[in-house]
Amino acid sequence: MKPTVTWIVAADGARVRVFEHLGPGKGLKPVSGLNLEDAHLRAKDINTDRPGRTSSSTGQGSAMTPRTDPVDHEEETFVKMIADVLRVKKQAGAFDRLIIAADPSSLGTLRAALCEAVDKSVVAELPKDLTKVPLADMPKHLDGLIAV
Repeated sequence: MKPTVTWIVAADGARVRVFEHLGPGKGLKPVSGLNLEDAHLRAKDINTDRPGRTSSSTGQGSAMTPRTDPVDHEEETFVKMIADVLRVKKQAGAFDRLIIAADPSSLGTLRAALCEAVDKSVVAELPKDLTKVPLADMPKHLDGLIAV
């Protein structure tokens, strides 16, 4: 009998870690090969150029303000990329259940970006940023959600 595979996604707007759980007492194993680890730019790398300039009818020039916050845009793009990878992996049968742990802002953006199949596989959400938590400490954060 095939074990029920649960993936735990720990994400924020800049980082993501994915762990696999194969059943009680089996622990957590990092999932590699998702190509998400270095996909997001840091805030200091996004605004490296000076803003564009515009001129008014009086000949005065001023800096243009971006219509959207570039950092917010990058974070939204990154979270949508996570959702897309989860869709592809769900279709391939890589996991049966999903637990999402993310800071509240990223959690909302990620939930909105999930396709129906992935959304149905979500068994728990944790509005916490666990991206920097060592693997050995992850089980205590998941207590009550999954028997690691």
